[in-house]
Parts: sequence; structure tokens; C-alpha cells
Amino acid sequence: MIRCIFTLIFAIASVSHGADKAGAPRPNILYFYVDDMGWGAIGPNGQAERKANGLPHVLTPNLDRLATQGVNFTRSYGCTVCSPARSSQQTGFHQGHTFADRNDPDNAKKAIRTDDVTMGDVLAKAGYATGYWGKWGYGGSKSQPDPEILNVQTLPTSHGYQHVVAELHHVRAHTFYQPTLWSAPAKPGAKGGLQLIPNAMTRWQNNQRYSNEPALQNHPKYPTTAYCDDVYAFAALDFVRAQAQRYNQSGNPFFGLLAVQVPHAPFDEIEQLPEWDRDYRDLPFFSNLSGQAKQWAAMITRIDGHFGNILDALEDPNGDGDKSDSVAENTLVIFQSDNGGPRHPARNEFMANGGLSGSKGSIQEGGIRIPTLMRWPAKITKSSKLKIGTSTDRLLDVTDLLPTFCDLAGVTAPVGIDGVSMAPTLTGKGLQRKREFLIHETGRGQSIIRGRHKLVRSRNDLQLFDLEKDQAEEKNIASKNSKLVKELAALMLGERVDEPKGFANTYHRWTGKKRGKMSAAMNWSDYRYTNEGKTYIEEAGAPQSSWVARMENGGAAMVDKDLEFLALELGGGQTVSLRNNVTLSGRNEIRLQRRSVLHLGGGSVKSLRWIDVADGGLLLGPGTIQGTLLNRGKVQSSDVLEVRGDLHMSHAAALDLDLRDGALVVRGEATVDGRLRITGKDPASESIVLIKAGVVVGRFSNPKDEVLSAAGRRFKIQYGPKTVTLTAL
Repeated sequence: MIRCIFTLIFAIASVSHGADKAGAPRPNILYFYVDDMGWGAIGPNGQAERKANGLPHVLTPNLDRLATQGVNFTRSYGCTVCSPARSSQQTGFHQGHTFADRNDPDNAKKAIRTDDVTMGDVLAKAGYATGYWGKWGYGGSKSQPDPEILNVQTLPTSHGYQHVVAELHHVRAHTFYQPTLWSAPAKPGAKGGLQLIPNAMTRWQNNQRYSNEPALQNHPKYPTTAYCDDVYAFAALDFVRAQAQRYNQSGNPFFGLLAVQVPHAPFDEIEQLPEWDRDYRDLPFFSNLSGQAKQWAAMITRIDGHFGNILDALEDPNGDGDKSDSVAENTLVIFQSDNGGPRHPARNEFMANGGLSGSKGSIQEGGIRIPTLMRWPAKITKSSKLKIGTSTDRLLDVTDLLPTFCDLAGVTAPVGIDGVSMAPTLTGKGLQRKREFLIHETGRGQSIIRGRHKLVRSRNDLQLFDLEKDQAEEKNIASKNSKLVKELAALMLGERVDEPKGFANTYHRWTGKKRGKMSAAMNWSDYRYTNEGKTYIEEAGAPQSSWVARMENGGAAMVDKDLEFLALELGGGQTVSLRNNVTLSGRNEIRLQRRSVLHLGGGSVKSLRWIDVADGGLLLGPGTIQGTLLNRGKVQSSDVLEVRGDLHMSHAAALDLDLRDGALVVRGEATVDGRLRITGKDPASESIVLIKAGVVVGRFSNPKDEVLSAAGRRFKIQYGPKTVTLTAL
């Protein structure tokens, strides 16, 4: 029941011919995701310089092509190890909130839950054809000969992915030669919509379609069992070719995520492949490398060849040599790793972590900073904010991709997630919401990154680093910045990073009757995460700071005492009123959807991120907004309304203020737009300062910059650096 309710939070746009809500063509999305490839293992992060200096370097011509034609994100972050990275990627929650925050050996427990909404869920509902190939990591047993499905709710097929070839257990993925792999679409009645493919590589070999592809020659000595990444890549290639042709015919976009096992251990298995080292063996540095370093480099170059095949398929979907049917222009291509490089000889001999401290599993930069490239020729151009062929230090997190994809697909992102959409940065349109900080954790410690500073907590020790001056985290500056350390530590602990393994956000809905008290446990649904009779999480009672909650069609409800949620969404037909001097908090977000009303009543709403009034939503003052107010609907106040963060208004928004001095006070930036209206009695003076702000940007859309009072008197709207003034005409 809750699953149905929470998936309905997506206002899926009515789309035709692949257009989003604004009528622009929605992009195809192709996502290359590798395993354990360090930040410094790509050309622009160090390998190009090593090549120029005659040092051992990794050959990645196709990733180099992406970097030249796209943008390199030098401050991009994943997680410490594979399971939380994939959970954060898919759900948009960081390790403090997502359920799979560790590599748990219990693959049925370590899961993406029914109520968690993933990339596949969102994009499938938005009309995208969806595919996932590679290491999924959840839901199956680790048996090599006879794997079983242990948790149906966590499978890719249970989360929107229609075309699948995957491995469901990360330990089973610790080999590249599998006797079977899981696949979808499956035959009717298959558990979880997945079936096992036996002898997967033999099937692809016998097909003969790829005998000319440079990544795999048709060789009689090729192993009969799967070198898994070849199988994954060929399945992705099939999908891209078919869906690109479909896109040309119907305009229906596609989303494909190729999550390969390379360059995770074991390394030596690549030597079973014919001509495994052909790209390196004539290079002067190759013979001096350790055996593992040779294998590691060959693995990466091999998967780079597969990436090239798929990129070529975007250019020529039907393979006839005529590129007039190319879909590359409107395809966003992303390359990324799940975490940093592990501690092994290859990392050292190739400087695969780019000189960063730490390695996979740690919260140092070498464990969490990851290589990330993006290419989108239709949007990322020489004239856009992101310049092609360059690097940017704009902060990017793996949790940001889910809300970014939602924006690009023209749908609403799940409420309360930690990620921040990068779509405005990619497209050059719309408001780029701010990311205040990043959170990471391991079993041994936690970290928070805000701007240039990074605080690391291990047991009772706190270390502070200035990443702008000290990327290698060599100089602890905590003793000289005690106030900042205290502030960052409080923020970090508030993100629940020190909770035991298995803690996660929970989902709840309002069940109360009209005029019910929001503090009463009886008015809320309980939450249970269970699998095959075993309960892993159970949450009941009154609202908690880990709740993601939704209220809809419940009439009027009362905030009778201070309440804190992780996120709260008001849906259609819901009114919530605050008692005077009461605070309602949504740490990540409070969202007002169409036909919902939030009445402050002299109280306060609070968020570390934003209070979002969607189109058709209504926020009524007076009161206080402790956070950023995003107004795409209507904000109305009969007295003084104070915003202690920023105010951002869309062109469709409305702002109704009482006609008095300082009716709206914004402590930060006030970006004004939309329609201004005034209510209340006309003032005795000829001029009043209606809005006071730290800075005023933009202007209202009122014709002739005029507004009428309730008595019919005309006022001129005048804009100063920090004020909006009304002068009687």
C-alpha cells in the first residue's frame, strides 16, 4: 500500500514524442559505471600527463574521446565500497540514510527496499526504455553453480529495469567467469521476472553479430563460460542499437546503465582471454610492470573498447555506415566509478588514485573521490556554462544523478532525497539548487565535505582539511578552526552517520482524521521492512527525524508541538496548520504539491535545504521560514513573513503581501519573478519598503511595474540593491 502511495509522488508529465514538460526533446541517457577505478586512472586526472612524460599509463582512447567532447568533474564523489555506492546511486540517499550503507554478507538484508524509488522506477514510469547490465549486488545467493533469488523486492526488475543481464551477489561477482547470469525479459512465471542464462558467452559468440567489434575477436580459444563484462557490454550494445533506432522512429527515449565488474579483482582471469595484452605488449614500459599491474591495465583497456563500440552505435545505430540516423547529439553519456581504487600494486605503478590519500574502503579522498565524465553535445557546448574539453571543480555526488535524471525526463524527483539535481548546470536553464555538504561513512569513521573543507571523524578524533590547498589531506587544521570543527561535526552527526549498520530512513503516510494532531502516533502508518518472514526494520509511533512522510486528502491537520521529519510532502486536498510559536522541520525538504496548503499561523517551518511550494501549492503567513523558500505556486501573508535563507520565485509564481513596511524580510538573496499582489489597508505614507533582503535579483512580471491595492490605488514597483519599494502614483 505504502509503495503505491510513495510512487504516486512523481507527477509524471504527460509526454508525447519524447518531449518534456517544456516541450523540449528529452535526452537519452547512457551511463557507464565501473568498479574500483581510481580517480587518477583517466587521462585528464593524470594519465595524459604520465603518457607525455613517458611513464606507465592506462590506454583509454574512448574515455579520452568522452573527455575531449564533454566535461571532466574533478570533484566528484561516490561511496567507500560497492554496495552503498549502488544504493546511493539508485535511491539518491547518502550513507547516513540509505539502508545498504555497508557491504553486508546477508544479501537478502542488504537491499534496495520496496519503498525506495530508483532511477529505473522513475524513468520507466516516465516512458523511457530501461536497461541494466552488470553488477547489481542485491537479492541473490552467492552460489556459483546454482544461485537463487533471495529477495524479490530488491531486484532490478522490481525497480523499473526492463532489460537486464546481471549478477545479484557481489561475492559471486568476484570472478569474471560465470556459468550463469540473470536475465530479463524472462519466461512467464520466472521468480522476480529474472531467469538464469546458462553458457552466456557461448550464446553471444555463436550469434556472430560482433565478430568485427574491436573489443572481442571471434577466436576459437575464447572461454566457453562468460567473461562477464563482455556479456554485459554486448547486451548493452544490443539495447542501444535497437532503442536508438526506435528513438528515431517514435521519439521515445532510452536509459541504459552498464555497471561492469572491471577493474575489480580478480585480475589474473583476463589472461585466459586471447590476445589479452595486445594493446600494451609493444610499449616500452609494459615489461617492467608487475603482473597485476599488467592485468589491471589490460582489463581497463578492454572495457574501454566496449565503451567505444557502444558510443559508435549512438553515431550509427543500424551499423550501415550512414550516420544520418545518429542519436549522439541528444544523448547524455556519463562515465563514473563506484569508489576509489583499492590498495594494490597497479594503483601505485599507474598512480591510479592521482596522489590522493587513502584507498577504497576509507573516507579519505582516495577512497571516495571518483573519476566522472559527462558528454551531451546538444547542451554541453563551447558556449554553455560547462565548456567542452575542460575540467570543472563543481561539487558532484553520486546521489545527484537520480534527481538530475528526473529533471531531464520532465518528472518530479522523490521527496526528501539527499541528491541535488545538476540539470540546470547541464542545460543552462533553471535554478541550480545549492549543495551544502556531502556525507560519507565507513565502519571506522565518517566525513563531511562543505565547500573547501572536509571534517573526518574516527572514534573520538576530529581532523579538518582544506581540500583546496591540501588535496592529499596531509595537514590537519582542526586546532586552528575549533568553531568550524564544532559546526561541521554537529551537521555530520545530524545526518545519522553514527547509527548502527542497517539504520535507514523509513516511509510513512498520514492516516488521521480531519483536524487530527500530527504529533499523535495513532495518526500515522507504521513502517516495516521484511523479507520472507524476517523483519529488518520496524518503525512505529510519532514522527521522527528519519521519516519520509506524505499527507494527502486528509482535510485539515494541526502541528500542535515541534515536529521533525527527514522530509514531509503535502499532497492534493491536504491542509496543515501550525500553532503559534511551533516549529515544523523537514531536514531535507518540505514540499507542497498542487491543492495543498501550509498555514504558518505565526509558527515556523525549517529545513537545511528548502521549502518547496510547487505549482498550485499555497503557503500562508505570517511566520518564519528557516531555510530557502522555492516558490513556484503561491505565497501569501497577512502580516510579516520572514525568510532566513534565500527566496527564489519562478515566472509562474504569485506573491501576495500585506501592504505594510517590511512585509517580507529575506535574510539571504531574494530572486523575484512572477506576479506581485498586495492586500490590506492602504498606508498613510506615499512610499513603503515592501521587501527587505540581503540582495534583490530580478523583477516581478507585473505590467508596467505596477500593482493595485485592494482599494484600487496604483503603486509603482521600484527595485533597489536590497529592497523592493512601492510608491503611490
